[in-house]
Amino acid sequence: MSKINKQDALNYHSQEPAGKIEVVPTKPVSTQSDLALAYSPGVAEPCLAIAANPDDVYKYTAKGNLVAVISNGTAVLGLGNIGPEASKPVMEGKGVLFKKFAGIDCFDIEIDATDPDEFIRIVKALEPTFGGINLEDIKAPECFRIETALREQMNIPLMHDDQHGTAIITSAALLNALELVGKKIDEVQLVVSGAGAAAVSCLRLYLELGVKPENVVVFDKDGVINHQRTDLAELQMRFATQRPIATLAEAMRGADVFLGLSAANVLPAEFLLTMADNPIVFALANPNPEIDYDLAMATRPDIIMATGRSDHPNQVNNVLGFPYIFRGALDVRATEINEAMKLAAVHALAELAKDVVPDLVNKAYGDNTLAFGRTYLIPKPLDPRLITTVSPAVALAAMESGVARRHITDWLAYEDELRGRLGVSQKLLNRVTSAAKSNPKRVVFAEGDTYKILKAAQTLVDEGIAKPVLLGNRQKLEEIARASNLDLTGCEIIDNIQEKATREEFAQLLFQKRQRKGITLYEAQRLMRERNYYGSMMLETGQADAFITGLTKDYSKSIQPSLRVIGVDEGVKRVAGMYIIQHKRGPFFFADTTVNIDPTAEEMVDIIGLAARTVRFFDNEPHIAVLSYSNFGSNPGPIPDKSRRATELAKQRYPDLILDGEMQANTALNPQLLQEQYPFSELAKYGGANTLIFPTVLAGNIAYKVMQELGGAEVIGPVLMGMRKPVHILQLGASVREIVNMAAIAVADAQQLDKGREKLV
Repeated sequence: MSKINKQDALNYHSQEPAGKIEVVPTKPVSTQSDLALAYSPGVAEPCLAIAANPDDVYKYTAKGNLVAVISNGTAVLGLGNIGPEASKPVMEGKGVLFKKFAGIDCFDIEIDATDPDEFIRIVKALEPTFGGINLEDIKAPECFRIETALREQMNIPLMHDDQHGTAIITSAALLNALELVGKKIDEVQLVVSGAGAAAVSCLRLYLELGVKPENVVVFDKDGVINHQRTDLAELQMRFATQRPIATLAEAMRGADVFLGLSAANVLPAEFLLTMADNPIVFALANPNPEIDYDLAMATRPDIIMATGRSDHPNQVNNVLGFPYIFRGALDVRATEINEAMKLAAVHALAELAKDVVPDLVNKAYGDNTLAFGRTYLIPKPLDPRLITTVSPAVALAAMESGVARRHITDWLAYEDELRGRLGVSQKLLNRVTSAAKSNPKRVVFAEGDTYKILKAAQTLVDEGIAKPVLLGNRQKLEEIARASNLDLTGCEIIDNIQEKATREEFAQLLFQKRQRKGITLYEAQRLMRERNYYGSMMLETGQADAFITGLTKDYSKSIQPSLRVIGVDEGVKRVAGMYIIQHKRGPFFFADTTVNIDPTAEEMVDIIGLAARTVRFFDNEPHIAVLSYSNFGSNPGPIPDKSRRATELAKQRYPDLILDGEMQANTALNPQLLQEQYPFSELAKYGGANTLIFPTVLAGNIAYKVMQELGGAEVIGPVLMGMRKPVHILQLGASVREIVNMAAIAVADAQQLDKGREKLV
């Protein structure tokens, strides 16, 4: 797991605006007319419509896509009873996950009430506001009573995710694990460590799947749960064993399955040796499981194991369930989340794991071996098929079980709607970063003695993305690190001024490369004192896998050393720059934005080719518009003529590309305008462009900066396209996160070179 720095976490939550969520209007509110429609007097009309027909609240308000994440803070994340105020960061975080993975809007509500009856009364009173209720971090046994009462009293979907989320995910994993080892669920012997909300819910669902109660033994912190116990709730006593078992060691003998939802290191390795053949162990205590993963695998090579950790196979992560379960429930306006809907989610997850894993998931995790088996029981959290697999299954189960108030008839259209709720951009960097983590590479930073680079380097090490190599004066660098409380463990520091022998070796190589292009040996020796030249030569000689510079220097000055030392890729005449614009409509790719000031039509064709293969690197199919201030000859002039000529030449060179121009930017990005005014354009068939080719750097540079500052878009880049090896030039003054993102891109590209594939960017 990534190492989390305390101050980083506090800074993340405290930077303006504080917290992690905000409310954003979904309708225009810029004119007096807009305001009159949004509030008085226009708002009276939907109010009257809803008063006449209460179901119209779903038509005229956001209720149908609004979930409340509610807690009293009595059982938070392993932190215990820390109170409602202290639980708020967690509840906000849950809201972020709802939005990110299922497009569901959330309000987090922290209630200062520990009495179950008071809590039930408050939540019940909130029903008119919300389409669904996600209960979170409420301690047992009160949580059982609260959920049961609210499900009986409320007519909207409600789920206590701590209980049912874990139950659903582990149930899918259990079904697949048993299938792999050829065991029947009604015959397996199950041992459970933990008797809290999650454990009880898992057991209840396992019984629905076929586990026999007499084959279950449960332990809590006070020992085995049997009928002599008088300190437990009725739901927990349902799993009291009749067998004469007193210790965990006795229970584990011959057991087929161990489920841990308790505490770290409570399962000794020797207990595994007494389990049945092909034992199944779900050790889900976080952050450290009931038994260390590596120890368990070494003890029993035939084991199938899952944990709650992302750094081991078979991660049981509730994000596989709750966003998609609520999505399906909301979309049919279900009156509850019942057992049929939970079981539908279980089987959908289990079956999805058996499907062929798409390339984009393999890339995201840097693992081309992902396939149904012992180390892949359940899908990965970044699998984009989850929303179109789990949500429809849950919606259908709601309809078939009679709790749906709205019925879906066109399931293909529904899947398209689900995809449309999520911008691809939300997952673009996740996939790149996950690929980088699978095989981190050596990335040289020319400006190693700056705070931002040092902070980014620490982040890269902590998150396992790259192996940073920092160029700079060691003393200055270490002073900055100490003053900023940065931990540079895992970073290599090189002061090129002190590396006389290596500098001389590099100078000789540069002289050989450039001796007929105006560089003398003396000049080469002088240039190797400059970090941009030294770092470029480290990459050229294989002492590094990628090179990043540009934080403190002008772009043109930063790129020149790499062009001289490394040069362009085979078949490439010139390099170009691209920015990725992450917008709610998805990612957009802008080129050229940094290098070619006023390219000719022929040069624009080269840029189009570079842009197309780079867009594919980010798992998008390029739909390219060549821009101008004219639409298909509507205005004469040198810029429209150039863009029109570039389009004609590009279509000849790249006949398979989806490409058109010259056109204005709004035309390229407005599908309705394209279809109404320019139906002949190929882009009209594909909903507009996602890749924009600008006629000058001036146009591209202005466009991305306006989007960044006024458009509310996250900007990634500049991505340098066409170099022979991974070199990237940062935006002057780039943020720490932008530096980390660029390093992840560089590492992913370097991985492709290692595999002998075509260079990607």
